This record gives sequence, structure tokens and C-alpha cells, in this order.
Amino acid sequence: MLMRYWQPFTSIETIRQQLDKAFDGRATARDNSEAAWMPALELADAGDNFVLKAQLPGIDPKDIDVQVTREAISISGERRYENTEEKPGYVRSEFRYGKFHRTLPLPAQIQNDSVQAEYKDGILTLTLPKVTEARNKVVKINLAEIAGASTNPALEQAN
Repeated sequence: MLMRYWQPFTSIETIRQQLDKAFDGRATARDNSEAAWMPALELADAGDNFVLKAQLPGIDPKDIDVQVTREAISISGERRYENTEEKPGYVRSEFRYGKFHRTLPLPAQIQNDSVQAEYKDGILTLTLPKVTEARNKVVKINLAEIAGASTNPALEQAN
């Protein structure tokens, strides 16, 4: 009788490799579709504001649509292909063209009517002021009063 030992990690690795192949094939097939690329985003907390930067090189500002709600930012647009003719001498091009859409939820609410935008050198920078409730407020706690309250004779009588 032939005994065969089941090795679950080998089976899991085989399934993972098959899934990788399936998703790699799908990504290759999508290269010429509308969602061919996504711009990189960077969100920083600058105290009273969030600062969002998006890399959008080579995109005309009129082709960028930015929508801001109190909870999220939506950036969409299109990087248009410059020339429809084949250029002689091009062997390979890895530039991505087509439409894109990114939605980024924010960690706190913002004042969406006070957003400032700047587009320079292919970088879109949005300054997003936080609502006053979301800002870090510094509250000073007077420990002398707290310590004095514990030795307060009125409190001792109540106990």
C-alpha cells in the first residue's frame, strides 16, 4: 500500500502561485483599458490641515477633476496620448495613458469649502483645513487644583 503524506503548505503555495498568475494576466490585459494607471498620493497631517499631494505628471490641469467632501477626496482625469501615429524609432513605451480615478477617505472631517489647491510641476497639492472639532486642541490641566481638591475639607466631610 502506498502512503502519501499531505503537506498543506505545499498546497497553499500552489494555490497562491495560481492566483498570482491569474491576477498578473488580468493586469496585463488591463494595460490598454481605461484604468491603466493610478497616480500616487501622499497625505500628511500638518496640525490644523491635511496636505494631500498627487503625482500627475504630463496632465493638463483642464483634464483633472477634483471633488472634495467633508470625509473624502476624489481625483479623476485623463492623461491623453499625444500622438496617434506610430513614431519611428520607438521600440518600447512604458508610459501609461488613459483615464484614472482615485478616492481617498480622510481620517478626520475637513472644511470642504475652504480647500486650497496648487498645481505645479505635475504635482497637485491640496491644503485641506480640518473642522474645528477635529483639530488638536491643547488643554492645560492644573494639577495643583486637582491636588488641592483631594485635601479639601469640604470633600472630606462628604465622605
